[in-house]
Amino acid sequence: MANEDKVKYWIDLSDEDLKVGRTLLHGGHFLYVAFMCHQAIEKILKAGYLLLKDDTPPYTHKLSYLAQQSGLFEMLSDDQKDYIRAIDPLNIEARYPEYKTEISKSLTHLKCVELLEQAITLQQWIKEKILLAK
Repeated sequence: MANEDKVKYWIDLSDEDLKVGRTLLHGGHFLYVAFMCHQAIEKILKAGYLLLKDDTPPYTHKLSYLAQQSGLFEMLSDDQKDYIRAIDPLNIEARYPEYKTEISKSLTHLKCVELLEQAITLQQWIKEKILLAK
């Protein structure tokens, strides 16, 4: 698969994760809304890494690390960095019972609407940055 196809693959997966997040929000599955926000940002960062570095993205789920390694971290606003730091643990912690209950308590409908809106905005911003770099 050519790099252009791989970038499209990651972008398409990121788009799909945001669609799934919206569906889960309407169904009241708040823990998984937050998880899908993480997934969407992870995949758009991997698209960015691939496009900007012309190399396979690292096998990691750490958003801050992916952003730093891709060269996008320095371009992020403080609010965007804060968002990434806030959702970074949701990938792993949302999978384990000892964390799920605690995380679920903090995820209201309003909080998930905010998380999803921020994910959509950040994903679009990253798309613009990486597509301009082509």
